[in-house]
Amino acid sequence: MKKSFAGLMAAGMLFVSVPFTASASGGEKHPEKVVEYVALGDSIAAGMTPYGEIGKSYPDFIKNYFEKGNYTLLDYDNFGVPGYTSLQLKTALQMNVRTIKEVKEATHITINIGANDLFRKLLSDPSRASEGIAEARDNLQASLQQIDRLNPGAHVYVMGYYNPFSYYSEEAQAFLVPLNDALNTVIETAARENGDTYVPTGPAIDPHFEKYMPNPEDNHLNVKGYKVIAKAFWKAIKEDRK
Repeated sequence: MKKSFAGLMAAGMLFVSVPFTASASGGEKHPEKVVEYVALGDSIAAGMTPYGEIGKSYPDFIKNYFEKGNYTLLDYDNFGVPGYTSLQLKTALQMNVRTIKEVKEATHITINIGANDLFRKLLSDPSRASEGIAEARDNLQASLQQIDRLNPGAHVYVMGYYNPFSYYSEEAQAFLVPLNDALNTVIETAARENGDTYVPTGPAIDPHFEKYMPNPEDNHLNVKGYKVIAKAFWKAIKEDRK
């Protein structure tokens, strides 16, 4: 089923509300592998399904990787919030006492943010979509710098988005996909300029979007898709240890 660009306006906000937290430990004790993991982001981090429910998220699966990898997982906090923008994340890192505390203590941090900045501009005035990308760039850079101030030793991994417009018509995608690519470019640039790790997800998700994004009316992933994202992050985490 192909969507017209007009369908975008009716679809609502991308990756659009409650943070989830959990603590866990497991596996053999390896003091050199003690982990405190914090996830930050929008509804993709929260685990929003293609049918409007919250299920297992990619951070949940990363947590499982730590446990099965014989790490000592002391703490796991998922601050993914549906609808979150880059400004809201920046504000949380500056003002939310609990977020600041957990980021200060984290050994590993994953982030996905910026899609809602783009989508809000698309919904209000598509001609100003590039402004949403610029906002995401500036706020993400500020957030990464703030994380460095709070915890310069943390391993930080920043996600690039898959194509959320795969069901749209070719005409609509000709306008929308370059915007998503531009968003990923500024995300990657901000991560690399800050010495953090960029984790692309499009190469794994996009060729099989119908498998991982099964609802043509919604751009969220199913559990299989979140497992694929977690695997991409885990590959980056393992390479960091080499």
